[in-house]
Amino acid sequence: MAEFGFNEHHQNEVINYMRFARSKRVLRLKTIDSCFEELKESRLVEETFTVDEVREMLDGLQAVVRGEVETELINTAHTNVLLLRQLFSQAEKFYLRLQTDISELENRELLEQVAEFEKTDFKTTDKVNQETGKPKLAPLNEGGVSELLNKEISRLQEENDKLKTRLRTLESQAMSALDEKTKAERALKDLQKVQGEQQLAAHSQEINSLEDTVACLKSDYERSLTANAASQKDLQENLVSAKHDLLRVQEQLALAEKELEKKFQQTAAYRNMKEILTKKNEQIKEIRKRLQRYESDE
Repeated sequence: MAEFGFNEHHQNEVINYMRFARSKRVLRLKTIDSCFEELKESRLVEETFTVDEVREMLDGLQAVVRGEVETELINTAHTNVLLLRQLFSQAEKFYLRLQTDISELENRELLEQVAEFEKTDFKTTDKVNQETGKPKLAPLNEGGVSELLNKEISRLQEENDKLKTRLRTLESQAMSALDEKTKAERALKDLQKVQGEQQLAAHSQEINSLEDTVACLKSDYERSLTANAASQKDLQENLVSAKHDLLRVQEQLALAEKELEKKFQQTAAYRNMKEILTKKNEQIKEIRKRLQRYESDE
């Protein structure tokens, strides 16, 4: 239907709408016919009628027919509003601003062309093309709008292809990054495992070293205790020996004093004994100091 200003898709849409309009029109005409038939069957039962009766019947028929026609016209207008609403909504998606020319709606030539097209019972375009003498409808859509729409569709398709390519690239990069992340996590786990084993070995070695140190300290302490015990024993023996020496010295001193009384002239022997006694006292003091120091350390 290119000669009527529509492509194949738009032609089908126009035909669907014309069929819809014709079905509504046929239904309304049948309703009007039923009004006349009802009048004939219900009122025209007598052979003669007065003028008033005829006028009454015509007034009633007029009211019924008027109501049916008015209802159809209102319904047609509202239907056209809904159709325009659909077209404008679709145009807004492509940022198109449609305009209407109301004067073209009363163009008799175009209306006759539409009527002629309807009479063909919506036959295919090929049959219409064979009738070369038939007038053609002027394009309803401007060429610039169609061209702009096609360009916009091409641009969107191209942009969509670019986005798809970009998406595939990003997906590939994301998969590569995910693989790298997985490898890094695996390497980190391995490193943590190795470090954990090394730390465990270091801790074990440190514990063993501490145990050895404790054992050495314990051994040294035991040896020190043994040495101290031996030293204490030696000191005690020395103290006993010193006490014995002291006793002997005291005995000797007593003897010396006795001898001194007897032999005062033996002063040299007395001095010697005095010196020995002094040395022994000093030894005893030293032994006592050592013994006190040992007891304090223990």
